[in-house]
Amino acid sequence: MIRILKSAALATLIGIGTLAAAPATAQAEGIYLNFGSHQDSRFGAHMRDRNVHRGWYPEGPRRRFCTAGQALDKARRMGLHRARIFDEGRRTIKVSGRKFGERVVVTFGRQRGCPVRYY
Repeated sequence: MIRILKSAALATLIGIGTLAAAPATAQAEGIYLNFGSHQDSRFGAHMRDRNVHRGWYPEGPRRRFCTAGQALDKARRMGLHRARIFDEGRRTIKVSGRKFGERVVVTFGRQRGCPVRYY
């Protein structure tokens, strides 16, 4: 009887040690083990999509050049109201709008990140 209890205790300690090491490995691989919480007491394993958390979205990876939509979004973030595409060329995109009540034209380059061009 004592031999069975020793075996059971040893198996329990090995199992607890394995569970303690499992979350660190599972987190790196994208698998999460759920042993319950105050709201939900169910057991289970969950996997998450790794691409969503690394900057990849359903429309695909970021482009290597500046598009008109990206330039328009950046101009709005810069504070231009009623922003619109004024001119679009091979190397630049001009966006016009209003800032502090005055008409403003901002020129963006076609490189990644839509750099602002000063002339």
